Amino acid sequence: MMSESAPPPPDAAALREAAVAHLARFATTRRGLEQVLDRRLRRWAERATRAGMESDAAAEALAGLQPVIRTILKEMAELGAVDDAAFARSRALGLTRTGRSRRAVTAHLMQKGVEAPVLADALDDALGDRHGEAARDHEIGAALMLARKRRLGPFAPDAADDAAREKTLGVFARNGFSRDVAEKVLAMDPTEAEEWVNALRTL
Repeated sequence: MMSESAPPPPDAAALREAAVAHLARFATTRRGLEQVLDRRLRRWAERATRAGMESDAAAEALAGLQPVIRTILKEMAELGAVDDAAFARSRALGLTRTGRSRRAVTAHLMQKGVEAPVLADALDDALGDRHGEAARDHEIGAALMLARKRRLGPFAPDAADDAAREKTLGVFARNGFSRDVAEKVLAMDPTEAEEWVNALRTL
């Protein structure tokens, strides 16, 4: 039962306005935008039930608005405001430049709701085929970005002993980098390492 003091549920216009406002500020995926609109509905339901609306009535209203959300998501995709592939390509490059491995980028994009086929194509477009030379170069560049932030390998102030070297290899492993990429980074001198970092920044 609807309480007279309960706020009315957001209509299609209000939800569309919320979607546009969010997209004006943030790049997101289809699932990300869906979560934004779902949260708006849940907040309304919480306010409405606190104001006296029965929980069954609130749940029924929420269910009735799900088709509206699906329509808005479709509209935003058709307008190009939501593009999972473009989001994944852009985010993959951005994360690589901050020292994220391909594995870490993949996990991040999956969490954002990018589906597997779109994700694989976007990563190949942005970082090169998984087994290709371009992908390995991106991975080395990303590992060097991490090394630079953490002052590891060629960016370390002092030469590493065996114990420090193993510890450094562990840092790379925990961040999703393969052993051969980590070894390649540790074998570089500072000048070569800086050249790799600068090349990655220009991509």
